[in-house]
Amino acid sequence: MKIKLLTAIVASGVVLAGCKTMESADVGGLLDSGSTAMKAMTLTDDDVVTLSNDSCAAMDAQNKVADAKSKYTLRLNKVIAGMPQAVNGKKAVYKVYMTQDVNAWAMANGCIRVYSGLMDLMNDDELRGVIGHEIGHVALGHSKKRMQTAYAASAARSIAANSGNSALASLSRSQAGDVGEKFINAQFSQSQESAADDYSFDLLTEKKMSRQGLVTSFQKLAKLSAGSGGSSILSSHPPSEQRAKRMQDRIDGK
Repeated sequence: MKIKLLTAIVASGVVLAGCKTMESADVGGLLDSGSTAMKAMTLTDDDVVTLSNDSCAAMDAQNKVADAKSKYTLRLNKVIAGMPQAVNGKKAVYKVYMTQDVNAWAMANGCIRVYSGLMDLMNDDELRGVIGHEIGHVALGHSKKRMQTAYAASAARSIAANSGNSALASLSRSQAGDVGEKFINAQFSQSQESAADDYSFDLLTEKKMSRQGLVTSFQKLAKLSAGSGGSSILSSHPPSEQRAKRMQDRIDGK
């Protein structure tokens, strides 16, 4: 089973453990593209939301989305009760992708997607921890940087090179899907992952929800990561075991 980790083209993908850094993107390509790279890295918040809207729609079209009566949708609705219904002023829209992949991600436009494979692995408290982590990437601005990198590394950059930012409004479905894939398959830095972990911990504390799920979710991901081949949500830096310990230390007041 191929395990991926998606948290918001802008926003951030699940999860706690695996999000990819800007270094892993086609940095060489960005430098070679000159002005295109400059445009990508100076995308405004509104540009990022527009890209997120297009990319999220493309990803929804490429994946099987659980319907309203699905047991997964019904469970997710229960899990997110009390969780943020808006992120950075954008309405949070939660949906489930029916796939065995273990992943979750969030984008700057409020698009939050959770994979059924992740839901099969995690209990409700663990899912809240993961979702809080993904929301953290968006709230802390990590997803914006990730989207900028995804856009610059995608085929869409060739369009931007020949026209202004109006190119954002003219992406084809396949181009938007390419940006979405780049976003989902990127990783966050170690400091960004730790910051998103803390965001989720503080959010759960504020909502008076269990924080123990953060610990046990990392422990489960650590067990899976041994055979994951180093991709996606399981490709955590720092390692999931260390992240679990750090969250447990916070719970214990250390």
